[in-house]
Amino acid sequence: MKRPKINIALILYDGMLATSVSLPVEMLRAGEAIGIQADKKAPRLSIQMVAENETPVVTRALIKLLPESSVKNARKPDYAIIPSLWRNPRPSIQKQPQLINWLKDIWHDGSTLIGGGTGVCFMAESGLLDHHPATTHWHYVEQFKRDYPKVLLKPDFFITQSDRIYCAASLNALADIIVHIIFQIYGKTAAQHVERNFSHEIRKPYEEQRYLEGAVDKHSDELIIQIQFWMQTNLNSSLPLKEVAEQFGISQRSFTRRFKNAIGISAMKYWQQLKIEAAKDLLASSNLSIQEISYQVGYQDQSHFTKLFKKALSTTPKDYRLMVRKKLFSQ
Repeated sequence: MKRPKINIALILYDGMLATSVSLPVEMLRAGEAIGIQADKKAPRLSIQMVAENETPVVTRALIKLLPESSVKNARKPDYAIIPSLWRNPRPSIQKQPQLINWLKDIWHDGSTLIGGGTGVCFMAESGLLDHHPATTHWHYVEQFKRDYPKVLLKPDFFITQSDRIYCAASLNALADIIVHIIFQIYGKTAAQHVERNFSHEIRKPYEEQRYLEGAVDKHSDELIIQIQFWMQTNLNSSLPLKEVAEQFGISQRSFTRRFKNAIGISAMKYWQQLKIEAAKDLLASSNLSIQEISYQVGYQDQSHFTKLFKKALSTTPKDYRLMVRKKLFSQ
């Protein structure tokens, strides 16, 4: 049986930051290797460098890259990665009319677009971001507002997602999107492997960083908001959720239903995620024992805590601490 392929286009243009294409490619290739190792039927990645024309591109680092195809002849990608530029992107945008039209065409044809930093301006110029959320590099926020007033700019978010359009405010945020894409293609194990090897461990998950258009992150159920706040400020509690519900004068059945409707996940999973995130911070920044950290986040049984931690992160608390400390304090 023929192995499926995922087509990825790396957009190139003069003045781009070389790392905003080289880093995603290396992360994607690592994810592919892990994914195929786990599942021989997993898709291969077919990566193509695409530009306005096929002449060499000079990056900000003065590294020359040779496009494999012009936008006129490029195959339709499943994902297109648009790199960032240093400072003002307008001169480069004015030189890329075919590229901008191509981005619009492939998006309408089903491609997913991922823009990094000021590279987001190429999508804004195409009109694809009109009336949709976006973010960009902090240095260019005010100019972006003037140039693209129809875009719903969200400068307080490092990541925005509007259907098949992702925007990243920085290279680190772009890396987080790539981890998210690897998760979508190859699953949790491959994504976690790539994150451990390419990214700093003390990070919020993709879902906590991004502004997702149409998401239920910001809900209007005031009682559930109160319960969320209580959970966030009582991470050391081991109260059963039934008793948490009773504290707020609501039945467990009604609480379960309302919480899932408001947040999108169960109350148990939400509280576990909060506790695991708190445990990660304590493992990295304190000398508390694993048992003490387990107590701090509301688990009296260390083995149960370790089991939940390993299920969430595919590593034990002890190994996570060793890995994080090595990255934080090694020269």
